[in-house]
Amino acid sequence: MSNFPAPGVYNIDPVHSNVGFIARHLVASKVRGNFAEFSGVITIGDTPETSSVHATVQASSITTNNEMRDGHLKSADFLDLANYPTLELVSTKLTPKGDNYELVANLTVKGITKPVIFTLEFLGEGPSMTPGVNVAGFEATGEIDRRDFGVNFEGNLENGSLIVGNKIVLELAVEASRVPVGAAN
Repeated sequence: MSNFPAPGVYNIDPVHSNVGFIARHLVASKVRGNFAEFSGVITIGDTPETSSVHATVQASSITTNNEMRDGHLKSADFLDLANYPTLELVSTKLTPKGDNYELVANLTVKGITKPVIFTLEFLGEGPSMTPGVNVAGFEATGEIDRRDFGVNFEGNLENGSLIVGNKIVLELAVEASRVPVGAAN
């Protein structure tokens, strides 16, 4: 197994991928959630530095396994689904960092775009269940302050503690299928 996948265009497989997040709740616990609907393309160049990723997430697909909380997350207090139906991630830089990589990407939430630094691990590459098609796997972790993206819900408890923490951890687990050379993307 090489340190990086073969050059080419890879389509993100949402069935075998996860776009997740972790938020602190009531100081004492963490809420985990994910987005069920997303798509994207990873373009692997001859070197990591010439590679890129572009992904779009459907805000309406957010789930935390609690219908009432999910409804609140879709409201103007958080993602404002009515005005901002998608979130977008576009890489700007990828550099080797030890055994892994540092991925810098512009993340757009609620119409606000900010750079986010991810630690990216290439998990490997191999044949898929479809003959002649290879897949590559990646995991990436980053951290944002939700207020940087206009998510300013400031609910507090009687003691002043935030109901929802400001720090959000982003966890991406991606399997992507290489588009055969000559195939339409």
